[in-house]
Amino acid sequence: MTVLICIAFIGIISGSFIIFKISPMEFTDNLIKHVQRQDNSIKARITAATKKKKVKGIKLIIKEAKEILEATNKSSKFLTLCIGSFAMFIAGVFISIMISNLFLIPVLAIGMGLLPFWYILFTAAFYKKQLNSELETALSVITASYLRTESIIIAVDENITYLNPPVADVFRGFLTQTRLINSNIGLALERLKDKIDNNVFREWCDALIACQEDKTLKSTLLPIVSRLSDVRIVTSELEYLLYEPMKEFITMAILLIGNIPLLYFLNRSWFNTLLFHPMGKLVLAITGVVMFISLAAVIRLTKPIDYKR
Repeated sequence: MTVLICIAFIGIISGSFIIFKISPMEFTDNLIKHVQRQDNSIKARITAATKKKKVKGIKLIIKEAKEILEATNKSSKFLTLCIGSFAMFIAGVFISIMISNLFLIPVLAIGMGLLPFWYILFTAAFYKKQLNSELETALSVITASYLRTESIIIAVDENITYLNPPVADVFRGFLTQTRLINSNIGLALERLKDKIDNNVFREWCDALIACQEDKTLKSTLLPIVSRLSDVRIVTSELEYLLYEPMKEFITMAILLIGNIPLLYFLNRSWFNTLLFHPMGKLVLAITGVVMFISLAAVIRLTKPIDYKR
């Protein structure tokens, strides 16, 4: 009976796409736009002008995942990520119906639907580590050339071939702007500052802007660059502590989920109560909520260290 319900559920979804002539990609794209839609009412504008409204919950997760893809030049994969999220959402509903647990439908649907976005947030730590390492090399060689030539354009041009993406792409854009669009170096550095989400990089750009007015301030660049080395050293020392919560979460999740089929062999009546009694189904749903909330908290804890002024 449950299998027939699941087949009917899949048939209804598939039939809806066919009848209304909607492709899965178009549906997912419109759904994400609806989630990210901003309130343009007068009240919302006044609130935005008087105080900055913080994005929270699911919107924050989607926003951060999208920003990470844009930073890694993979923004074209955002739609694919959304389709994967929608597929996981349907899978969560399917699994809940398979075990006849209505309480678990919203829990698994939302939780599994957010798994692709959580994966992007978790892998962002590795990207951040690679970016900091490449940024440290880039700022070191460019600063050394700038101290010798006192021209940031020449300094970047001399070292652009030795840089790797994504830092190389950022500085290539800087050269293109200063040579072909606008020769105002201060304005170009101001725009360069927002290209990479790193506080030390922004401070370095601010120091360079000051150097355009007073060349004697170039001595302040080397201490700023050295802070990137300090961040890398501290991150390496704390790397084990950063990922320890994730290891503990995975261990506890395996033990928790593994206990459910284990009950089938240890105590059949407990197993039947857990899966088929209303209270047991409610306990499973509450457990699922706790697991997904814990996963979100653990991913927050594994965010890489960044220098703060």
